[in-house]
Order: sequence, then structure tokens, then C-alpha cells
Amino acid sequence: MLPNLISILRLLLVPIILGLIANGEWHWALYGFVIAGVSDALDGFIARVYNLRTDLGAHLDPLADKALLVSIFIELGALGLFPPWLVIVVVSRDVLIVGGILLASLLGAPMPIKPALLSKFNTVGQIVVASLVLAMKAFVLDMATLLHYGEYGVMVLTVASMVVYFVQWLRHFPDETR
Repeated sequence: MLPNLISILRLLLVPIILGLIANGEWHWALYGFVIAGVSDALDGFIARVYNLRTDLGAHLDPLADKALLVSIFIELGALGLFPPWLVIVVVSRDVLIVGGILLASLLGAPMPIKPALLSKFNTVGQIVVASLVLAMKAFVLDMATLLHYGEYGVMVLTVASMVVYFVQWLRHFPDETR
């Protein structure tokens, strides 16, 4: 199905974008990242409008998002383009979500993979802030103040999203499991 193919292509873009960043090919990295970001919205739109939702897609889409965003934040953080605290928050959220899903499965109570609305805003915020950093490097822009506020906005969205998922995770278990 087309949405799954788009998610797979987004996954395949991850090492290409990371390689472009590592080689200082900022314009191409930005273009690839924007294509990946737009494809995230596109695959979901196509799946909803044309009723092409699948179990595979329900797993592929968040996997592609996490692979792209976590990798980008780690690499840009390693290059000193994101503060370490922001990288830690972004990576920790995704590790906790994946760990919670795995733990629920191990406890015999698998959780459905359904992104919270706040999580969608968080993903958009992360894409925008990462795109801003890539654009600043590609076009030699001085937008440090905007980036500063964007980083704090992403931090707030990421922590809030982490709390929402943690509460959902706790509510998922029957009382005797807790």
C-alpha cells in the first residue's frame, strides 16, 4: 500500500540525510529532511482519506518518525547545533515510549500503537526546529533567537507528550498489575 511505501522510503532517507549532514551538504540535507517531514503528513493523510490503514503502517509510521527525528537530534547535538539537554529530552521520550510498549507486551498486556494528538504537535515542532537548524546552516542565516525559543517550545511539547504517554501507559494496566 502507498502509505506503507512512503514510510519505508522515509526510513531509507534517514542514513542519506545523516550522511549529507556529516559531509556538510547542508542544502541537500535540508531538502531531504523537508521531504521526509512532508512525507510523514502525506502517508497519514493518504491512509485516512482512502481508508488504507494497516497494522504494518501503524508500526512503520512511528518507527520512521522516531528513526528520523532521534537520529537528526543526536547528530545535530553531536555537532553542537542543539544543546545537550534538548537531545536528552527528545531521545529519552522516545526510549521511554518504546520501552513502555515493550514492557506492556512482556507483561501480557500489549498496547495499541495510537499517537496522542499532543504527540503529533510534538513531531511537527521537532521537524520545524530541526529544519530551522538545517536552513540556518544551508543559507547562513542568523536566527539564533528564533531557534532558542523553538528549542524551549520543543522541550515543553516533548515533556508534555512524555507525561501523556506515561499516564496512558499506567491507565492501560488493570489495578492488580500496578
